Amino acid sequence: MNKTALLLAALSLASATAQTARAQTTLSVKHDEGTTQVKANPQRVVVLDEEMLGWMYALGLGGRVVGVGGPRVQPSDFSAAGAIRPERARVGFLGRGALNPAARFVGTWTAPNLETIAALKPDLILRSTWAGNTNYDNLSRIAPTVGYAEAQAGYWRDDLRAVARIFGKQVQAEQVIKTVADANRVNGQKLLAAGAFRKYPKVVVISPFPGGTNYVNSAKRVIDDLKALGFGDALNGRAKTTLGIASVISDETLVNLDKKTLVVLLPPGRDDSAKAALDGFLASVVGQRLKDQIISYEMEPYSPWTGPLVSTKVSGDLTRLVLEKVK
Repeated sequence: MNKTALLLAALSLASATAQTARAQTTLSVKHDEGTTQVKANPQRVVVLDEEMLGWMYALGLGGRVVGVGGPRVQPSDFSAAGAIRPERARVGFLGRGALNPAARFVGTWTAPNLETIAALKPDLILRSTWAGNTNYDNLSRIAPTVGYAEAQAGYWRDDLRAVARIFGKQVQAEQVIKTVADANRVNGQKLLAAGAFRKYPKVVVISPFPGGTNYVNSAKRVIDDLKALGFGDALNGRAKTTLGIASVISDETLVNLDKKTLVVLLPPGRDDSAKAALDGFLASVVGQRLKDQIISYEMEPYSPWTGPLVSTKVSGDLTRLVLEKVK
């Protein structure tokens, strides 16, 4: 083989090697907003809500979060210089992982601050999404953007697996999923032994809102955790009209719940209006009718509604509350 042929062969091999390397460092990620090419093992990640922060925490990747958005995290949680206040980073859900102390606030999940996000130069943007959610195209111009819809089947377990693959954390994801399943199994056995399912074979999760409107959680948001413990859904098959996870429920339907249905009251927030709505429900005719079968449960500060860390905590918390009620 002459020198020219050897050179061409070497160049061909180098090209093939480069293509293989690029294929190995770039992943095609299918998600609920499309299919996105993502650089493997990104180091700078923006999360637009607490749900996605919880996934990063669960995978041990809180240190890679350079930007945090959400409905619950607020600008007041950050200093004038822009960094998360250390005392806030230890509160409630925020303290369940090691958040990058330099993480900046990047707006809310409905109104992300595109300029701030661009300045952070992220390798990846993660967000929860729903029908009609906007800004995907704008975010994608800044960095590869991956979105997962809470209403979809497989949220959060299958989606956590997909995100874990981006970071090479598949083994850890399976361990996280197993931890949640183990917690539900152990807690379910405690409830079974205490006769909880004989007294309350079915459950509903109600969120009272200001103004007197009540929503029933038909999927995700605590009801799925209760079903994993062994309770049946008293309103199974009900339409999911709000973000695919809840619908308005009438006073008539609530009044007609049988006495063997456990009613879990879940305030939609932790502010004064949410507390007033909860107090109003308890004082109402419906609340008085159901008072002997009600458990009130409030999510910890900054907590998202669902996810691996949430499910583990909800499983333990509600098991204790039910055991106290049936003893």
